[in-house]
Amino acid sequence: MMSEHKPTGHRDFDSTNLGTFLYAWRKHLIIIGLVAAILAIIFSTPYFITPLYRSTVVLFPVSSNSISRALLNEQPSAKSDILEFGEDEQTEQMLQILSSSKIRDRVVEKYNLMKHYKISPSSKYKNTELFRQWESNITFRRTDYMAVKITVLDRDPQMAADIANTISELHDSIKNEMQRERAIRGFEIVKNEYLKLQHDIAQMEDSLRSIREKGVYDYESQSEMINQQLAIEIARGNRRGIEALEEQLQLLAKYGGAYVSLRDMLEHEKKQLSYLKARYEEAQVDATETLPQKFVVESAYKAERKSYPVRWIIVLVSTLTALMLGAIVIMIIEKTGNQHLLKKKPSSLVKK
Repeated sequence: MMSEHKPTGHRDFDSTNLGTFLYAWRKHLIIIGLVAAILAIIFSTPYFITPLYRSTVVLFPVSSNSISRALLNEQPSAKSDILEFGEDEQTEQMLQILSSSKIRDRVVEKYNLMKHYKISPSSKYKNTELFRQWESNITFRRTDYMAVKITVLDRDPQMAADIANTISELHDSIKNEMQRERAIRGFEIVKNEYLKLQHDIAQMEDSLRSIREKGVYDYESQSEMINQQLAIEIARGNRRGIEALEEQLQLLAKYGGAYVSLRDMLEHEKKQLSYLKARYEEAQVDATETLPQKFVVESAYKAERKSYPVRWIIVLVSTLTALMLGAIVIMIIEKTGNQHLLKKKPSSLVKK
């Protein structure tokens, strides 16, 4: 039972000593706290810390990238809803594009951020300093709802809002440029194949027309009719009729194979042309048309109050830190002083 009460008594003794110590040095600690608070107030003014204003834009990515696939594809399973919000993959793609040097370089050039951030053009590390300022003042992050939040800090509230909105707008142009480069190449490939097939079909039709001009119109029906008529003329014993029909059969034998081959090939190629025409039109739409690549939930506006620094936090933290350090220093000084007296005490007793 006695061992159980001992720690409690020890803690009470420590708390009492601490309270006694703080009370004994209360004037010094109050002075330290006041001085720290006054200095924190002074050094947190705009003369020492540049106030920064925050502007934000919240975006949702779209789920579809291809206009033709979303709007023109005849297969329902291949269609995608252009009004549907994007998911995790599209959000990651949006973050990657927003963080790209293409957007950064265009914003830097448009707003002359080198001058705005007061970076000397002759500095050896001007780009390093510029990129450091960019990463410090401009951030992109994914929200809990799969949206993307663009945050811009700047000493000029209007500049912060303009930069945030410009970055949002540039996302569309950069992504469309990247996709259009590939779409144009794809369109050229489909276009070349489409025009080549059109040319081949035109040549086949010319060859088929030439055969028809020789008297071969429909090989199967013609050969059947001529054979039926030949049998009739043979039964009649009509020599002239037989010879005329045999000439027609010879003509069919000479050009019939080419006619059938061209006709069947032409039918197949026209089906291919119809398929290629659909791909050609889709590729043309992808190469020439654009759709917004995002849904803007919240646009940036000029902030009315600064976001940094928060002066009351600076004053509070500085005051508490100064009080803690002051108490520690006083304790060290007091302890060192007591040890010094204990060392001198034996010698003083000997003299007595």
